[in-house]
Amino acid sequence: MEAVRTCVGCRSRANRSTLVRLVVREAQVVVDDRAALPGRGAWLHPDIECFRLAEKKRAFARAFRVRTPLDTNSLENRLNG
Repeated sequence: MEAVRTCVGCRSRANRSTLVRLVVREAQVVVDDRAALPGRGAWLHPDIECFRLAEKKRAFARAFRVRTPLDTNSLENRLNG
């Protein structure tokens, strides 16, 4: 049985294999492809709509429990491309 996680954008639950894990590195949100980087992680569908929902709801800062602004440009570029 595969682990189930919640997308920070749409808040729906999905299998871990259908989501991407995100972590914060030097105030930048980066994709953790191997799900092995240390630190608090957040999960997101690899979909630009879920990304936009998360941005709108300020879900990244809440999920990572940080008060400083986070740079999500590289994540947005990856999801658009």
